[in-house]
Amino acid sequence: MTANIDWSKLGFEYLQTACHLTAEYHDGKWGELVSQEQPMMPLHIAAQCLHYGQACFEGLKAFTQPDGSVGIFRPEENSRRMARSAERLVMAPVPEPMFLEACRKLIELNREFVPPRGYKASFYIRPVLLGTTPVIGVKGAKDFLFLAIGMPMGSYYREGFKPVKAMIHCKYDRAAPLGVGSAKVAGNYAAGLLADAHAKKAGFPVSLYLDSQHHRYIDEFATSNFIAITRDGKFVTPDSATILPSITNKSLQQLAVDMGLTVERRRVDVAELSEFAEVGACGTAVVVTPVESIRHGDQ
Repeated sequence: MTANIDWSKLGFEYLQTACHLTAEYHDGKWGELVSQEQPMMPLHIAAQCLHYGQACFEGLKAFTQPDGSVGIFRPEENSRRMARSAERLVMAPVPEPMFLEACRKLIELNREFVPPRGYKASFYIRPVLLGTTPVIGVKGAKDFLFLAIGMPMGSYYREGFKPVKAMIHCKYDRAAPLGVGSAKVAGNYAAGLLADAHAKKAGFPVSLYLDSQHHRYIDEFATSNFIAITRDGKFVTPDSATILPSITNKSLQQLAVDMGLTVERRRVDVAELSEFAEVGACGTAVVVTPVESIRHGDQ
C-alpha cells in the first residue's frame, strides 16, 4: 500500500495503513509479534471482551525528527500504564520489551505513513489488549490478544488547536470512587458517550466531569486531563484516584518545574474556575487544547 495523503488536512480518524501487529497469549505465555495486512480479525462470538468488557488500550505518538528519524514520545510510560490497566482488569500484561518492539516495528513497516516534519500531525499508535477466551458467565479470560495499530493523525477537535468551549456534566459521572477511573479501560469511554452526545448537541465539543462523590471538585475532561494556570502563575491540576494519570500532564508538570513555576496537584473546587487565568485540556490525543469557556449549569 502506498500513502497518498494530504498531510495538512488530517483529522483524528481511522486511516488504513500497510499493516498492524498482533501477539497472542495462551497457556501462560506470549507468542511472537506477527504482521497482519488485513484490518479484519477472527474473534470468537463468546470472547470475554465482547460480553464483559475485559479490554484496555493505550495511545502514543511518534514524530519525524530534524535528522529524518522517527522518535516516539515516552513509550515506556505508556507500557507501564497499560500494565497497570491490565492488572486492574486481571489480564496478562504485555511485557515492556514486546510493547516497545511493537511500536518500533509498526513505524518501520508503515514508514511512509509517518507525517513529514513541518506539519501539525503525528503517527498515532494505538496498542490494545483484549480478553479472548470464550466465556458465558462473569469470569476473566485466560487467553489474550495484543494489537498494535497506527496511522497518521492531525488535531483531535474539529476546531484544530483553537480554543474550545466545554460543558460540565451535572447529571453524569465519569467514574466511581474505587472504580476503574485511573485505568485506561474501554468501558470508561463507552460510559461517557451519552453525556458527550448531549454536550455536542448543545454546542460544546468538550465535556468536563466533577467528582462523583460530592459533585464539587473537578475530575477531568472526557478525553483528557484538566490543567490550569492561576493568575499568579501556578500550574494547577486535580489530584484524584478516579483520574487517568496522563503522560502529557506528567511531562507538562516537569516542564513547569523546569521553568520555575509552582506545581499544585490537589483538589480543585469548581468554584475556582473563575479565578484561573488559563484552562486547558491535555493528553496524547488532544495535545494541549486551550479552553475558551466552561458552562456550569446557568453560569
